[in-house]
Amino acid sequence: MKKLIIASALLAASAVGAQAADLGVPRGPVAGVVVAPAFSWSGFYIGGQVGGVWYNDRTREFITATGVASGFSQGFNTGGITGGIHAGVNYQVNNFVLGLEGDIEASGVNGGYTLLNGNGTRFRSNFQGSLRLRAGVAVDRALFYVTGGLAVAQMRYGYFSPAVIENFSRTQAGWTVGAGVEYAFSQNWTARLEYRYSDYGRVSNASAVAFPGFTYRHNPRSHAVRLGVTYLFSTGPSAVVARY
Repeated sequence: MKKLIIASALLAASAVGAQAADLGVPRGPVAGVVVAPAFSWSGFYIGGQVGGVWYNDRTREFITATGVASGFSQGFNTGGITGGIHAGVNYQVNNFVLGLEGDIEASGVNGGYTLLNGNGTRFRSNFQGSLRLRAGVAVDRALFYVTGGLAVAQMRYGYFSPAVIENFSRTQAGWTVGAGVEYAFSQNWTARLEYRYSDYGRVSNASAVAFPGFTYRHNPRSHAVRLGVTYLFSTGPSAVVARY
C-alpha cells in the first residue's frame, strides 16, 4: 500500500512538472494557418464620381486703352452638379500609399448677376478635369489621403445689357488641392468621399460688342465635394500565412 501511494505521488509530480515546462514555451501558430488578412492598395484603378461644385468669382472693369481700373467690381457665386470618370495607379509601401490620378467631368455650372440698370455677367462651365498626385495612409481597408496638382476647366462668360449680349469662352488651367477618404467594401471595389479646392487664376477679356473700350477680369475659384466608386485591378486582400 505504501509503495502504491509513493508511486502515485511520483506520477502526479511528473505530470505537474511537464505542464509547468509547457507554460514556459511560447506556442506559435500551426504551419500554414492564416494569421490575418491584409489589404493591398497597389495597382491600377478606374471609377466614376458625382458631386456638387460651387464657384466664387468677381467681375472687375478696366479701361482697355490705359489698363486703369474704372472702379466697378461685382462678386457673384455660381454652382451646379458635376460628374465623370477617374483613373490612376497606387503604390503602397508599408502603410503609406503614393499615386497618380486623372479625371474628366461634365458639369452644369450656371449663374451670374444682373444690375439694376439691366447690365450683367453670366457664367457657365461645361467640363473640367485634373491631373493630381495622391499621398495617404492606409489603415487596412481605409485610405486617408491628400491630393493636389493641375486643374483645367472651361470658362464661358457672357456680358449683356438690355440691348446686346457678348459671349466668350476659354479653357483655363490652374491648380487644385484637397483631401478624402476611401474604403474598400469588397475585394476590388472601393467607395470614396473627397473635397477639392481649385483656383483657375485670372481670366481677362476686352469687350468689343457689349461694352467696347472696357476689359473685364475674373478670378474663378471653386469648391467641390464628390462621391465616387472605384474598381481596383489588383489582388485586393491577401492572406498572410505563418510558416514554421
